[in-house]
Amino acid sequence: MMEPDVMVYLMTGFLDSGKTQFLKFTLEQEYFQIDGTTLLILCEEGEEEYSPEMLKEHRIVMETIDDPEALTEEWLEKLDEKYHPERVVIEYNGMWKVSDFESLKLPKGWGIEQKITTVDASTFQIYLANMKPLFVEMVRNSEMVLFNRCSDVKPLAGYRRSVKVVSPQAEVIFEDENGEVENIFEDEVPYDLKADVIEILPEDYGIWYVDMMENQERYDGKVVEYTARVMKPRSFPSKLFFPGRMAMTCCADDTTFLGYICKSSYAPKLKAGQWVKVRAKVGYEKLAMYRGVGPVLTAENIEPAEPIEEMVYFN
Repeated sequence: MMEPDVMVYLMTGFLDSGKTQFLKFTLEQEYFQIDGTTLLILCEEGEEEYSPEMLKEHRIVMETIDDPEALTEEWLEKLDEKYHPERVVIEYNGMWKVSDFESLKLPKGWGIEQKITTVDASTFQIYLANMKPLFVEMVRNSEMVLFNRCSDVKPLAGYRRSVKVVSPQAEVIFEDENGEVENIFEDEVPYDLKADVIEILPEDYGIWYVDMMENQERYDGKVVEYTARVMKPRSFPSKLFFPGRMAMTCCADDTTFLGYICKSSYAPKLKAGQWVKVRAKVGYEKLAMYRGVGPVLTAENIEPAEPIEEMVYFN
């Protein structure tokens, strides 16, 4: 895929989540400077403001829009003709559906280079409980999710899992008033990583699924055992299958299957949808579905199992 001529940076997050503060800092950094014009599109007014002096110094032109119906392909085309920007930064309204913007046909040469989401950790649980679909849209496909104001919030590992189930590739960063919070895993995983066979109980599947991807050194070469349903995509070779479970990402109508590829000579005998107990050795390989390196299991034993709770939870 060709790199776009005009890189678009999409900044999402609820009101007062720190979007403007993050952008003001970034736009002034030496590494972010360009020779041409930066078009800054503001879709809401926050407490923070951009000074005219800063905008002029860094060759930034600013446009504001307060009606989602007005954010159209035609309006963006007019801005492109007016400013001929080399770069576009969009501070998106937290109450607008991100998918509406992502479905727009951007002006020729424009392309989304990076999607970043800011989250106020002190109010995260309230927003998650009341506006989960909007949050899911924000973080889905985000390259970075930044939680700020983390001083009195624990455990942060649970917040991280809430992001990873929706956007596994996202870099999740936590900051308090002193800067980045490094040790967020105060809660150890609820299973024995030193056991000859690491037994993953049904209630711990979500924790294990995320941790397997993020902490490869913990699992590479280890043997795990868990109960899962069989998925067999038609495109898969006969000796590969997915043992996994479903997770609700935002609502009952928005679920996703969470599982890792498993190799087994017994796979051709498995039926899609059946429950099995899998004991497998963990390895890591570079695969397109992982957008990089991810877990690949080699089964040591597969046996029929009684059905368990279908839905996965991450707390």
